[in-house]
Amino acid sequence: QVQVVESGGGLVQPGGSLRLSCTTSGVTLDDYVIGWFRQAPGKEREGVSCVASSHETAAYADSVKGRFTMSRDNAKNTVYLQMNSLKPEDTAVYYCAARVGLFNVCWLSPETYNYWGQGTQVTVSS
Repeated sequence: QVQVVESGGGLVQPGGSLRLSCTTSGVTLDDYVIGWFRQAPGKEREGVSCVASSHETAAYADSVKGRFTMSRDNAKNTVYLQMNSLKPEDTAVYYCAARVGLFNVCWLSPETYNYWGQGTQVTVSS
């Protein structure tokens, strides 16, 4: 049974940093694509970043490029999202999702992912 659990959200001031964790079970990270998504109140869920199962390809939304970085620890079956220089517009519930990998690609479209976590709240406010 595949499970995805996010953690690490919280309240941070503008310009601050947070690191989100996505811990998986029932999957081998070498075989799965992992994506991070977020949904703000009244808005659709949007892709933030993703990493291919091959580890060779990563993608980021334009709004977070240069500020957010994904990394993974296969031994812990955990993927991280390091978020720096946070802005109020980054406030949202952040979700981690997984799907079986295909070639050296990943996707920022939520519809392509099968397994979802429950989400973790990130609030950027002074």
